[in-house]
Amino acid sequence: MYNTIQFVHSYWAYLVLIVLTITTINSLVSYFGNKEFTARDFRLALFTLIVTHIQLLIGIVLYFVSPLGAKAIASQGMSAAMSDPNLRLYVVEHPLAMIITIVFITVGYSKHKKKLTSKPKFKLLAIFYTLGLLVMLTRIPWSNWF
Repeated sequence: MYNTIQFVHSYWAYLVLIVLTITTINSLVSYFGNKEFTARDFRLALFTLIVTHIQLLIGIVLYFVSPLGAKAIASQGMSAAMSDPNLRLYVVEHPLAMIITIVFITVGYSKHKKKLTSKPKFKLLAIFYTLGLLVMLTRIPWSNWF
């Protein structure tokens, strides 16, 4: 079960990264280009929200079945996990950063729906999705991706 969940989590992460990058770039270009907010933009922002939340659910399951998650804390203790940089990444830093990313994306999506004109919609999406993307990029375990 662990290997399957880890496989899904790892490869779904590529989709999340690609979609979040596309949506962020689209929001920035549309904001600075004074473009009209269309149904395509709405669907793109919604799809990004959905795929990131699915990744969060997969990640939560993985955290509890992985030897590098809750089991590492239970077996070695939190002080041992915090003193090992690699283990700290998986036990604390990566999960926390990804939750912060999801919060930024969710807040940006929720706030943009309340705006009535295009410029403020794109501004909110650009700000919050960019922040989410930047936080995500800082805590991806790159050594496992390539």
